[in-house]
Amino acid sequence: MTFLKHSTELFPNSYRAVSRGKRFGGFCKLRFLQWVFLLAALFLTYFATFGVNIFSHGDLDSRVLLLREVHHGTPIVVKQPSKHRKQYHPCEIRLLDSVNGLVEPKDFTNFTQFSLDYIEKEDKPFRSNNFEPRFGGHQTIQEREKSFYAANQTLHCGFVKGPPGLSSTLFDLDENDKAYMNTCVIVVSSCIFGSTDYLRRPDRRMISEYSKKNVCFVMFVDKQTLSTLSSDGNIPNDRGYMGLWRIVVVRNLPYKDMRKTGKVPKFLAHRLFPSSRYSIWLDSKLRLIADPMLIIEYFLWRTRSEYAISNHYERHCVWEEVLRNKRLNKYNHTAIDEQFAVYQSDGLTVFDPEDPNTPLPSYVPEGSFIIRAHTPMSNLFSCLWFNEVDRFTSRDQLSFAYTYLKLRRMNPDKPFHLNMFKDCERRATAKTLKHRLLSSPSTT
Repeated sequence: MTFLKHSTELFPNSYRAVSRGKRFGGFCKLRFLQWVFLLAALFLTYFATFGVNIFSHGDLDSRVLLLREVHHGTPIVVKQPSKHRKQYHPCEIRLLDSVNGLVEPKDFTNFTQFSLDYIEKEDKPFRSNNFEPRFGGHQTIQEREKSFYAANQTLHCGFVKGPPGLSSTLFDLDENDKAYMNTCVIVVSSCIFGSTDYLRRPDRRMISEYSKKNVCFVMFVDKQTLSTLSSDGNIPNDRGYMGLWRIVVVRNLPYKDMRKTGKVPKFLAHRLFPSSRYSIWLDSKLRLIADPMLIIEYFLWRTRSEYAISNHYERHCVWEEVLRNKRLNKYNHTAIDEQFAVYQSDGLTVFDPEDPNTPLPSYVPEGSFIIRAHTPMSNLFSCLWFNEVDRFTSRDQLSFAYTYLKLRRMNPDKPFHLNMFKDCERRATAKTLKHRLLSSPSTT
């Protein structure tokens, strides 16, 4: 005690120093443990994010996938989509400032000329007890092959009636709507079936008074969609309009698959609007933000084209599109394989961007936006493309390149003037929005 007393008297701060030393040591141990836990947490986070690829044997397969299909012995390597959704933006396009003084070029209609008629009715085959009428008809392989010739012909192109006493052609319309549609010369059309989308109204500020008076804006819906839109507060006025859209209700939808039903107005505008000379198709996810006449001038008249569609923003080869559809279960895999096998056996080749003779900048379209002049070749292509969708799957991006290339191959002296433009140009004229509901993939 005396020693302690003297030592504290001789060194009055020594006891406090020892106490501080003990506290400092505890503090250091605490900070050290905190750093250990922090580093451990960081390591676990890193391992959870990247560790699977580090320790897996298939790290290359996590970045690329090798398709089993080969073309001339060369494997097709397809990049897997990134987990992070890419952002795609519009690019600047030079539309005219106004529709005032806009005149169709005098020589614009100087395209391949021939006459098309359409099969309106099919009789029941002799001694057939299982015959069922189909909206697309019962096209034989021989009829399908012959239909690709750009010549005077009568072909299947939807709206085929069955024998007397059986059901209608389906896709039935009110007579007043049909009478109105017969007057349309320039058309903007879209559809919503199965309540899968919201109503996207064109931006009225961007639509000229001329187009408001002279362009038909037609939205095809079924009764279910009309009811859903009404619950959203979108109710047609006394004349059947919601904004610029004239609402046309379709009864007796021709397909259980709503995607396939949507291909009727998408591809067959020349049949729904028999007096029309031009049409613009908008998927229901798009909102029109440019004047229709300026769109026609930019994509058709300026490029001397009779059909315009954008390429896909990401994929350019049908092999990639097949893989993507199967990975996301967009359609029955067996049906996709059967369709793809037919196309390969009939000469469909892999898209080669390095080939200067490749007739298109891409073999996969972004088919939500189509601008057409209703010329014979444009109408024929639309019928042929629809028939492929009717025969096979509703995934029209799988059949686009095959249909175009076969039409071109079988008519070497009769050009089809197709303008496949950049997807960013599509985004500059029609804003892409999200769907309300994605309908479940068809299993048929």
